[in-house]
Amino acid sequence: MNFPSNDTIVALATAQGPGAISVIRLSGPEAISLTNKVFRGKDLEKQASHTLHFGTIREGERLIDEVLVSLFVAPHSYTKENVVEISCHGSEYIVAEIIKLFLREGARLAEAGEFTKRAFLNGQMDLAQAEAVADLISSNSRMSHEVAMKQMRGGFSQEIKNLRAQLVHFASMIELELDFAEEDVEFADRSALRKLIAEIQKLLRHLLQSFELGNVLKNGVPTVIVGKPNAGKSTLLNVLLNEEKAIVSDIPGTTRDFIEDEVSIEGIRFRFIDTAGLRETEDKVEALGVERTRQKVEEAALVIYLFDINSTTPQELQQEITDLKTSGKPVILVANKIDADQNQLQQFDQLENLVGISASQKLHIPELKNAIVSQVKTANLQDRSQTIVTNLRHVASLEKTYAALDDVLHGLDLGISSELVASDIRRALHALGEITGEITTDDLLENIFSKFCIGK
Repeated sequence: MNFPSNDTIVALATAQGPGAISVIRLSGPEAISLTNKVFRGKDLEKQASHTLHFGTIREGERLIDEVLVSLFVAPHSYTKENVVEISCHGSEYIVAEIIKLFLREGARLAEAGEFTKRAFLNGQMDLAQAEAVADLISSNSRMSHEVAMKQMRGGFSQEIKNLRAQLVHFASMIELELDFAEEDVEFADRSALRKLIAEIQKLLRHLLQSFELGNVLKNGVPTVIVGKPNAGKSTLLNVLLNEEKAIVSDIPGTTRDFIEDEVSIEGIRFRFIDTAGLRETEDKVEALGVERTRQKVEEAALVIYLFDINSTTPQELQQEITDLKTSGKPVILVANKIDADQNQLQQFDQLENLVGISASQKLHIPELKNAIVSQVKTANLQDRSQTIVTNLRHVASLEKTYAALDDVLHGLDLGISSELVASDIRRALHALGEITGEITTDDLLENIFSKFCIGK
């Protein structure tokens, strides 16, 4: 996605389709002058940055639309270039006519993510912040929004820069030793270097461990609802989603495959998955569904085991719990159909993580939701000041950094030359630099920004 730095790009910045208004964005050295050619109102080239101007867009004498033009004069803009945003009526025809007009005037269509890429290349933000822009756009819960917002504002980047600055100091000292190799002197305190590496690796472990949580916050908590046939799993799914998503029937084995949908509970996105009932069966189709249920349990972050309180004994339930615990996943036990006889619940009082509900009557559903949320509210999630890694590319770079620092420690143990120690530190610095974009390649940028929407 290479482009000359002296061209001007244009794209629709709002979603495709008709609406009340649409916003067309231009960026580049001629963004204001090109707009001024087709705008009837004030002379835009004489106006201050961050001002709004009402007027019309015309091609010659042909009126296309009445618009509101927002001016952002370089370097005080998203891209650090001249930027114009035109708010027009949300007609697809009007949008197309305005964009075609700018193309005829000399602008070109922006590529995916090109506005944000220009912001990165012009030093407005680093690469981790640019990636957080995409995460912010796709955030669909309070928690994923908070994590993306913190990263976009530089929280994660600052931690990486701090780590890098400390390593740079020792790298420079060791590089200095190479200039005085014949004198056999040491400018870098090896014991202090060991201590620093230990501290950095501790922080790297924390960041790497946070990815499991970050991935969940970004993509939703995969939560599988399992149990025997006719326990009420489909009814529970419908209640949690507040819609008739799954077919409900008194006939056991109605659900042959899995049904999946998402909902936000207390700002956390959950992906609930209704599965086929767990039982031995000679029905080949149902047996395939049961096997997929077991696969979904392996992939889940949380398991809800639903059972009919009126037809399940504590002994049967204990066996099911034992089988589920082999998956190593947290399990919430949900006793369903307590509306028939709530006294039945007493025989299961000794069990942990037990919630009694009636899915059909929507009884105690808020208590169940509280139990579900409490399972994922870890210390990291509660402490909003903690940095949470959500990007697999960042994980790969952090792992490379950790491995390079391991090599530094191993080299110090063996007493290897300063040149080799310096080489391993440079590898660690390179890996950290890949996260923020201090070290980058065209292929990497192409891969990142091609995933953005057009106009961002």
